[in-house]
Amino acid sequence: MSVVIIGGHDRMVCQYKQICKQFKCKAKVFTQMSAAMSKQIGSPDLIVLFTNTVSHKMVNTAIQEAKRNNIPVARIHSSSASALHSVLEEHCVAM
Repeated sequence: MSVVIIGGHDRMVCQYKQICKQFKCKAKVFTQMSAAMSKQIGSPDLIVLFTNTVSHKMVNTAIQEAKRNNIPVARIHSSSASALHSVLEEHCVAM
């Protein structure tokens, strides 16, 4: 299963990827808006939006890609490791 995480803190990227690995998920993390982010998202199984630490432009780009490719979106206000863990518990199978 593949997951794209949008938002969060730069210093937490490795931790986000480690948590996803525990749930047998491959993760891409975008903490900053890149020029071709819509092309880089691809077609994952789940998009996780940390709404507290993300710009409106990044949210709009992610939502457009999700609608275009029928990808489920999980919105979380907090960008903590435990918040990501709880979302992945709902959508993925743990090791």
